[in-house]
Amino acid sequence: MKDVYSSRLPDDPHSYWIDSTSFDEPRPLTESTETEVVVAGGGITGITAAWLLAKEGLDVILVDADKVLHGTTGHTTAKVTSQHGLFYHELIQHTDENHARLYYEGHEKAKNFIEKVVTDYQIPCEWEKQDAILYASSKKSAHQLQQEREAYDKLGIPYDVLDSLPFNVPIESALAMKNQAQFHPLHYLAFLLQDFKKMGGKVYEDTVVTGLVEGDTPIVETRDGPYISCRYVLSCTHFPFYEADNYFFARMYAERAYIVAMKGKKVNGMYLSVDNPSRSVRSVKINGEDHLLIAGDGHKTGQGEPTMNHYLNLETFAKDVFGAKEFPYRWSAQDLYTIDKIPYIGLLTAHWPNTFVATGFKKWGMTSGTLAALMLRDYVTGRETEEMTVFDPNRFLADPSLKTFLKQNLDVAKHFFVDKVKPVEKKIDEVKAGEGAIVLAEGRRSGAYRDENGKLFIVDSTCTHLGCEVEWNNGDRTWDCPCHGSRFNYDGSVAEGPAEKPLDRIE
Repeated sequence: MKDVYSSRLPDDPHSYWIDSTSFDEPRPLTESTETEVVVAGGGITGITAAWLLAKEGLDVILVDADKVLHGTTGHTTAKVTSQHGLFYHELIQHTDENHARLYYEGHEKAKNFIEKVVTDYQIPCEWEKQDAILYASSKKSAHQLQQEREAYDKLGIPYDVLDSLPFNVPIESALAMKNQAQFHPLHYLAFLLQDFKKMGGKVYEDTVVTGLVEGDTPIVETRDGPYISCRYVLSCTHFPFYEADNYFFARMYAERAYIVAMKGKKVNGMYLSVDNPSRSVRSVKINGEDHLLIAGDGHKTGQGEPTMNHYLNLETFAKDVFGAKEFPYRWSAQDLYTIDKIPYIGLLTAHWPNTFVATGFKKWGMTSGTLAALMLRDYVTGRETEEMTVFDPNRFLADPSLKTFLKQNLDVAKHFFVDKVKPVEKKIDEVKAGEGAIVLAEGRRSGAYRDENGKLFIVDSTCTHLGCEVEWNNGDRTWDCPCHGSRFNYDGSVAEGPAEKPLDRIE
C-alpha cells in the first residue's frame, strides 16, 4: 500500500490506545443466567454505567459483541471537553438557553466526574488539563465563531479569545474553553473494568445481543442461544441493539473520521478547526516520546472519495504544518449523529420503565458517554435530574430537526435506488492483491477483495440491514453501507451495526 499511495503511513490501521492496553482473555456467555442489570456494550458508556451500578450494590452483567473497548471508544481522539465544535449558538437557536445551559452543565459534570475518579483512585491514565480551542481561518467561519462566543456569554461559559496558534496555521480568530482535559481513555476504563469485576460484576465478550423480550422481567437474547433474564436493560451498544418503536436508523446518521499519529514536539491545547475539511490536533506520549494526533476529514459512512485519501490528507497537513516524518499509527472511528445533534439518553420507550438507551454522541463520547452513564445510573436508582428532559430519546423534534430528518432520509432513498444500477467496477480477475471492488459473481452484483497472499473473498454486496448496496472502504478494508452506516469486514462479518447479519459469502 505504501508504494501505491507514496505515503509514510502504516500499511494497516491500528489504534494506539488499543495497542498500548492489556486485556483479559475474552470469555463468551455459554449458558443462560439471570441478574439485576444487563449492560450491553463495552465502551465508555457501558463500562462506566456498569461500574456505577455495581457501586450501588446491584448485580450487573456487561456483554459486548466483540471485545470490550475495541469499538468507537478504542478509536477516539480522547478529548474530555464540553466544547463540541460550533454547537451552543445552534442549540440556543433550536431550543432555548435553559436547554443549552443544561447540556453544558451536564457535560461539565461528566468531565469533573472523570477527573475525580482519576484523582481518587490514582489511575495512571495520562490525565492532563488542557484548554479546548476552536479556530477559524476564514471570514465566514470567524463570524460563526463570534456567534459561538456570544452563546458562551449567554450561558456563562468561561473562555479566552486568541489571535494566533502555536503552530503554522494562519487564523482569523480562536475561542478557547478553559480547563478541559485529555487522557489515555483505555487505561482509565481498564481500571474501572477491573474494579467492576472485583465488586462481583461479570463480563462476557464475543456475545452478540440480538433481541429483547419485553416485560417486568426482560429477557436479553443472544445470537448463540443463551439468554439473560433481568430487571433492567441498558443499551450502550453504539447503535442500539433493540429499537422498539423508535426507528433509530431513520433518526440518526453515521459519519467516519480519521486519525494519524505523528512524531513531533508537544503542543499545549486541544485544537479543532471550524473550517472544512476539519482538522483536530492534540498531543500524546507514545513509547515515552512526544507525538501529535491529527484527526479530521469526516464524511458520511460509505459515501465520498476513496477513504485512503482522507488519511493522506491528514498526512499532508501534518507534513506541511509540523514537518512530520514519522507516522507510527493511523486509525479511524465511526460516530452517530441524532437529527438534532443532541444524544438520545433515557427510556428506550415510554411504555417500558426498565429499558434504557444511550446513543448519538456525535464524536464527543468521552463526556457524552460518561454523562450518559451517570444518567442511566440515576434512571435505574430512581433519581431525577434536570437534564433528563434535554436528552429524552422520545423528545419532540423542532422544525430544523424535521428538515434534517427529511434530508437524511431522502439521501438514503437516493442511494437505495441509484446504487443498485451502478456498473460494476472490475472483473474478478482484475482485482489485485490488497484491492476491493464491486464485481459480477454468479450473475449478481458482489464485493470482491483479494488479500496480500492472493486469497479472494467474495460477498453479496447487499447490506443485510435494509438492502442498500455497500461500498468498498480501501483505507480500512471494509464494506460500508451509505444508507445507515452498517459496516462489514472484507470476509462479510459485521463490523458495525445496525446490521446484525453478515454479508452472504459467495464461494
